[in-house]
Amino acid sequence: MQVANKKYILSCDIGGSHITSSIVEQSSWRIIDHTTTRNIVNSNEKAKTIFQSWITNIQECIDKFDHDIDKIGIAMPGPFDYDNGISLMNGQSKYDSIYKLNTTIAIKNSIGDSSLQIKYINDAAAFLQGEVFASNREEESCILGITLGTGLGSAVKQKDSKAFDANLWDSPYGTTIFEEYLVTRWFTKRFYDLTKIEEKGLKEIINNHQNTQAFLKLMEEYRIHLYNFLTFFSEKYNCQTFIIGGNISKAWMYIDDNKTFNSFHISIAQYAEKAALIGAASIF
Repeated sequence: MQVANKKYILSCDIGGSHITSSIVEQSSWRIIDHTTTRNIVNSNEKAKTIFQSWITNIQECIDKFDHDIDKIGIAMPGPFDYDNGISLMNGQSKYDSIYKLNTTIAIKNSIGDSSLQIKYINDAAAFLQGEVFASNREEESCILGITLGTGLGSAVKQKDSKAFDANLWDSPYGTTIFEEYLVTRWFTKRFYDLTKIEEKGLKEIINNHQNTQAFLKLMEEYRIHLYNFLTFFSEKYNCQTFIIGGNISKAWMYIDDNKTFNSFHISIAQYAEKAALIGAASIF
């Protein structure tokens, strides 16, 4: 492989249940497909186990490539100190054990390379940046991005500027905040309230109960919460165009009833993890 005149970045997308890493060629933002490495992560484990899961994934990605890597871009959910590499997630059903621990030091020490440049970007901003870039939508005046999964991510992409984190997850809503009504744990808790049946996640609820009245009620309630969030977000930035991603977006056929969201221009993410990986590499 002739790589001497090209520059490469190791790009990571970290979520509440996974880590995916790939090598990205900087001039073209092309993902080197054979380097893509994905692992499941239990974000409720002890800090040592979580860091080891990340390091193993990163090292496997590096081992698939025959060129030195000196830059790592990481798309990370918030809240997170992106300048200093310190997790501020606490009480969100993920990564409590690494609260206020330094991720940069952990990665450098484990890989054994203190010269590594490691930078972080909010995962929702990385996702939106990558989706806009990959679908050639950079000329649009404004696009809002939402990621729905173990957490609620929100980002804004305006013409001639990079996407940024809107940081709306903890905006007041209902009896708590928007995130508590829009993520996986809402589905499992609310479904249990309705049925006294415990399910692991939305996928299991759909697979086992999609033809029940409880499931229809669950979707109806979720639809209202999501509509209220889209309205709140769109009014804040005077923009009605959305790209929606994250694992929950895979259930869009059950969420959308072809009328509730008609006042918005909604696209479902097409590039999934590839978008976040491109976005994470772009911070260099």
